[in-house]
Amino acid sequence: MKALNYILAFIGGVAVGSAAGLLLAPEKGSELRERIVEALRKRGIRLNRKDMDALVDDITEELSNAADAEAAV
Repeated sequence: MKALNYILAFIGGVAVGSAAGLLLAPEKGSELRERIVEALRKRGIRLNRKDMDALVDDITEELSNAADAEAAV
């Protein structure tokens, strides 16, 4: 049973790490902002430039924290 927990933890770590890697992959900031704006517009959410910059910063920080926490495990 203990081995199964290790395997599940490993698979979970791989999934979270892969998702964070895709979202944090190097690309131009303007391209990232455009992807976020498009995703929000599809959901009917409109933001001005200042709000968008704050949102991008929040998302980047959260993903960085998640990647750091996963690396510590």
